[in-house]
Amino acid sequence: VQLQASGGGLVQTGDSLTLSCTSSGRVLSRGTVGWFRQAPRKEREFVAAINRMAYYRDSVKGRFVIARDNAKNMVALQMNSLEPEDTAVYYCASGGPSTLTKDVRDPAQYDSWGQGTQVTVSS
Repeated sequence: VQLQASGGGLVQTGDSLTLSCTSSGRVLSRGTVGWFRQAPRKEREFVAAINRMAYYRDSVKGRFVIARDNAKNMVALQMNSLEPEDTAVYYCASGGPSTLTKDVRDPAQYDSWGQGTQVTVSS
């Protein structure tokens, strides 16, 4: 399974970006896809995930939207009202059907990871 994350960039506070995660080798709609991020000198943290429902960390609720495009075998993370605190490398991760009953916020539940895409929000 290979995942490809894309869509990062340099934006200003309040701007929007949409990240995309595509897969070769796995049908993403059959399991869970999560987005995590890691800022410099910080641990990787959960951002959002989707399987039968969507999950968000508190700090992005109301600003970020995770959605699937099954026809494209893709999961998108639309990020609105970006803040400097959102600056990080964003990773998408995929888990198979067994993740449907697991804690989607736990990175150990995912068995495939994309390479990461940089998001930088300037103040």
